[in-house]
Amino acid sequence: MIDITDKQSCCGCSSCVQKCPRQCISLHEDTEGFLYPVVDKGDCIDCGLCEKVCPLLHWGEALVPMEVLAVKNKNQEERIHSSSGGVFIALSRQIIMDGGVVFGAVYDENWEVRITYSETLDGVRPMMGSKYLQARVETGFADAERFLKQGRYVLFSGTPCQIAGLHKYLRKDYPNLLSVDFLCHGVPSPGVWRRYLKETMSDLQSARRAAAGKNTVFPSLNVMPTIVGIEFRDKTLHGWKKFSFVVRGKSAFNADKNSVLLSDIHRENPFMRGFLSDIYLRPSCYECKCKNGVSHSDLTIADFWGIDRLMPDFDDDKGIGLALVNTVKGKQIFKRLSIDIRLSALSDVVALNGGFKEYRQPHPARLVFFRRFAVGETVESIVEDILRVPLWRRVMRNIKTFCKMIINRKQLTIIPLFIRRSKKRDK
Repeated sequence: MIDITDKQSCCGCSSCVQKCPRQCISLHEDTEGFLYPVVDKGDCIDCGLCEKVCPLLHWGEALVPMEVLAVKNKNQEERIHSSSGGVFIALSRQIIMDGGVVFGAVYDENWEVRITYSETLDGVRPMMGSKYLQARVETGFADAERFLKQGRYVLFSGTPCQIAGLHKYLRKDYPNLLSVDFLCHGVPSPGVWRRYLKETMSDLQSARRAAAGKNTVFPSLNVMPTIVGIEFRDKTLHGWKKFSFVVRGKSAFNADKNSVLLSDIHRENPFMRGFLSDIYLRPSCYECKCKNGVSHSDLTIADFWGIDRLMPDFDDDKGIGLALVNTVKGKQIFKRLSIDIRLSALSDVVALNGGFKEYRQPHPARLVFFRRFAVGETVESIVEDILRVPLWRRVMRNIKTFCKMIINRKQLTIIPLFIRRSKKRDK
């Protein structure tokens, strides 16, 4: 039976939970906010199915991409509301047109993330855009199997470990399944996200009251702002390369309009800074066994970072997608899509995209973060303390910048002088 003694050996895909014939495995949240399976040993019949479908106990050889593509959705509206090039919605449209079903991650009523499915394109739209949280799979694998057995096309999108879990759960290859994963940085703690969002909304409410003044009495100022949208990768404000973390809410004074409650460049937002600095990733993410083809996904999608260097004429800062075509199925569906495509080389994209890293070092202060988190300190204050640059390092950085400026100025002076002297010698 599944018995988690080392938390690095569980990715939380829930394949074991869904496969158990006795339904005696359930997921429980630990002190870091991650879900792990727990077996009711009184009901367990030791059938071993939970171990057979675990992707971290049984992982195979990595698939080598057949093609590496730069892709761009021709629909500008869809692309601007996608994380990168709008590949996912283009794939989904084709599957829906073929009478299929699309699985993907959506926000629930508490702004946490779960896997669900849709049989309509309108139902797929909430799945668009990156959500830097671990999605609860719930009954996703079992639902997908049901549709596959009915002969319907299924597009299932998720993290590499979720796709690996899906394939282990199904235990056979379905020709009508298209599995899509992405270059994954790792998943941050849902518990940390829950706390951060609560603290942020409380701060916004306090700021609204302060801005209105002591003597201002509006009932709306006493109500927590209502969130209507969260985007980890907003491109409308600063473009694709400088994407923003944005929280949108209902206007306090006009119920028919939405307003921006919070907008941060991603590297300035406390939650994003902690996530990108690897402070509160799931333990299994630090030694991921499912990335770079191991999940056996048909397609791997990502941002095509470095497109401005490799194909500058293709880049418009509205988002360019990278697609790794891993199987014949993946290759066939791309032939049917109405999108702009350029061929690229694997060596080029690996060199320019950090998402290919298989291993990430836990931040040295990871344990410090969770100790302080456990006693109730705010996420923002802990992250700011941990990532604050020491004075001596700031001084050294400024000296280095100053030296570069001096060198650049000298070069600007020397080069024209060298050219003039060369011309004189030529005469």
